[in-house]
Amino acid sequence: MVLRKPLARVLVACLALSLWFTSAVAQTRPRVATSSADTNEISCSPDDLALAAEPAPVWDAKPKPTIDLTPAIGSSSTNFLNFQPALMQAIDQRLGARYRWGAEGPDRFDCSGFVWSIFNATGVTFERGSARTLFARFAPAAADEEFKFGTLVFFNGLAHVGVVADEHGFYHASRRHGVIYSPFNEYWLKRVDGFRRVPLPTATVTD
Repeated sequence: MVLRKPLARVLVACLALSLWFTSAVAQTRPRVATSSADTNEISCSPDDLALAAEPAPVWDAKPKPTIDLTPAIGSSSTNFLNFQPALMQAIDQRLGARYRWGAEGPDRFDCSGFVWSIFNATGVTFERGSARTLFARFAPAAADEEFKFGTLVFFNGLAHVGVVADEHGFYHASRRHGVIYSPFNEYWLKRVDGFRRVPLPTATVTD
């Protein structure tokens, strides 16, 4: 009887020590961070399909395209010359805006919403649609127009769309980075599906 009390105390102490040790080990284990960004969010950006492979964004202090002022086929010279600076201004105003699926502005955009918004700001209006819808709606760009400023460029099975700056890069709304300029590097070039030109309205000539 005399030995039972010390033995019981020793057993309780051992149990308490064991629980403390287990808790301490659990707290020192590395934890896997989870966030909403890790979930499979619906978007029109190829980021969803290759998050780890996408290169870091290139800012370059809002790089400007090399604008070719040769009028596009089927557009008037006056309309084209007015359109180019207006489109560049619309892009400038949206660079750095955050991404939101389904948004078309004024301070959040998805990829097709960004494209629709900048053209709408120049007075070139068309119905808002997905990247796939825009690809089907507009005529293919001629070979010499593919890398001209204002041409639409499509990626990743028509899941993403941007606007060509020049042969070096394009502007788009990325799910991870918002509205940015990205270079035409290997990552993007191997994902290109095709190019489309948005027709400009023809000017009405009056005497």
